Amino acid sequence: MQPTNIYLSVVIPAYNEEKRITPTLESVYAYLVRQPYTWEILVALDGPKDNTLGVVQAFAVGKPEVRWLDRSKNHGKGYTVREGMLAAKGQIRLFMDADNSTDISHFAQMQPLFAAGYDVVIGSRDGKDVAGAQQAVPQPFLKRFLGNAGNLFIQLMAVPGIWDTQCGFKAFTAVAAQRIFTVSKIDRWGFDMEALAIARKCHYRIGIIATRWIDDANTHVSLRDYINTLFEVLRVRWNLLTGVYNISRRP
Repeated sequence: MQPTNIYLSVVIPAYNEEKRITPTLESVYAYLVRQPYTWEILVALDGPKDNTLGVVQAFAVGKPEVRWLDRSKNHGKGYTVREGMLAAKGQIRLFMDADNSTDISHFAQMQPLFAAGYDVVIGSRDGKDVAGAQQAVPQPFLKRFLGNAGNLFIQLMAVPGIWDTQCGFKAFTAVAAQRIFTVSKIDRWGFDMEALAIARKCHYRIGIIATRWIDDANTHVSLRDYINTLFEVLRVRWNLLTGVYNISRRP
């Protein structure tokens, strides 16, 4: 039976992940069972066409801390993370990638920042954000080039001062998660920078930790997704200017 007072929720969005998600779940579970705080793992399924659901269900047998959100229709990573963050029960809500590109042990660096009063803490792969950040296994050159150029555009339009808005390792207090993800709109890859733009609009304190990030060659992110994300940046900019994000409404 799950505890009623959960400190940490780990939200893992998953599309077609039957081949990759078991090692990730094993790693996350092995780390969390050694911790002194209460926790849960929440896998948010994004309408997978393979047997991701069956793999998650098999892993969860005898583990009441592991649960999932099942959805038959694919809506995108942003939509799925939003569902997971709003359904999570933890005082702190962390989302991470199903390919385990950023290991769950990085959360230990986040805890002192939350204890110091930060509302949002994100991982960064860019040394310009924080010393020690690195891509241990980097992306191919073209993706790195597009990512760097895109980040400059993101900073100009929506989130100035943060060099890596797209690292898939971000944590929020329960209050911040409810307030941000209740009003967020982006359903696909641009949701990260949208969440940070809303956090800035809410005047939340954003902390950054250094991550050791490993690129997975089997990632679902395509070059076209990089281009589409730039259009989503413009959408976020427009939403900020026109008051679409009604942050005055409390969760």
